[in-house]
Amino acid sequence: MTSYQIQIIAPAAREASIQTKVNSTAIKREFYGFRNRRSELPVIQVPIGLPVYRMENFRTFTDQHDYISAESKADDFFSGGQESETVQQAQHLLLARLASKGKADSVVPVIDVLRKDGQREPLLITSFGVVVNGNRRLAAMRELYAEDGKSFAHFSHIDAMVLPPDATDEEIVDVEANLQAMPETKLDYDWIGELQLIKRLTSIGRTFDQIANQLHRKERDIQNALQALAEADLYLKEAGSAGSYSEIRDDAEQLFNDLPKALEGKSEKAKQASRAIAYTLFRNKELVPGRLYDFNPAFGKLADDVIDRMAGLGKNETPGFAEDKESPELFLNIPEDDGTSHYDAIIKLLRSDDDEVVEALIDAAQTAIELDKGKRSGSAALKSIGQAHAKLASADVDKASKETLPGINKQLLAIRELVGELEKTVAKRLKTSSSEIER
Repeated sequence: MTSYQIQIIAPAAREASIQTKVNSTAIKREFYGFRNRRSELPVIQVPIGLPVYRMENFRTFTDQHDYISAESKADDFFSGGQESETVQQAQHLLLARLASKGKADSVVPVIDVLRKDGQREPLLITSFGVVVNGNRRLAAMRELYAEDGKSFAHFSHIDAMVLPPDATDEEIVDVEANLQAMPETKLDYDWIGELQLIKRLTSIGRTFDQIANQLHRKERDIQNALQALAEADLYLKEAGSAGSYSEIRDDAEQLFNDLPKALEGKSEKAKQASRAIAYTLFRNKELVPGRLYDFNPAFGKLADDVIDRMAGLGKNETPGFAEDKESPELFLNIPEDDGTSHYDAIIKLLRSDDDEVVEALIDAAQTAIELDKGKRSGSAALKSIGQAHAKLASADVDKASKETLPGINKQLLAIRELVGELEKTVAKRLKTSSSEIER
């Protein structure tokens, strides 16, 4: 709960007050983030209640969307409400929370720095008093001043650098991007906010090359960032949580940054199936052994292998999957000559989020990955057979329902046939190895 209460000064009054102070100040400060050159901007003191928070704030983008969802506000609640006291108060709440947060053990919360040292750097504001840089610091100073006006009397007025009156909205976005590229400010953004900033830069006509230079990144990184944001939006839309970025903010950055590359060169149906694999693994990440990152090949180069392994776990007489959760024939019946049905069936299956389906996916992914590693290590086959043995050893047929027994028998017959083929291959390999040793 915040203590400070927003009271907006009318835009014309803010502009007149700022202009009067700019005309009378002799203090200038160098600034390098505006119009890609060195500028000398006037520094003035303004009452703490004069500035207004900038709503197009990529540091609070995710929190704004969460607030809109939680409070059932209109989609343009923030973007269309910069001069509303209600909206400014909501933005103050979000900023004050951010100002009270650090990062791991390396970044001290903004409010703690201001509590101890006072204001060390001026805010950056427009000629209308809109804060371009320093929104969190302003929120923190306001909270401290409201908390104890006597101890923090020095926050009754605050220092601010003022941009020229002709600064455009596009140039202000550029300023934020230039500041974001600085190492000391980069930690302030979550990955969603950074991707939204890149998207905004493209919307004002910046090329990938220009954005890459501006943010000190590679051009390919910029392209991938936009694709990652599109994939994140698609995931949230399919999950029925469009715009709820907090659901993926903390632990999905790696997944969505890797997904575009994993989908390269695939058909549209294959992409949908790969996404279904990735989404299912992410939704059930607590069940995935080890790091989710290690399962990237399961929705990348090994996706078709994973799908084939799931399809081979059981067959029904008709396409789809059985409703009986006790049935060992839960999985797919794939027409041999129809690749499209193959993908459609796996997508439908994975979207069911059935516990057994999830378990089967993880097993199939592990096996495919181990076998792929085995091309280099030679040990994958032994691991796979060991895993299969453990699975069979844990099956308690005595407790199986009677209607599942025919299906179990069919599976055992198929396993017996497969074991016979594997034994023939092993015997042949051993015989060949013995012959080579004798020679």
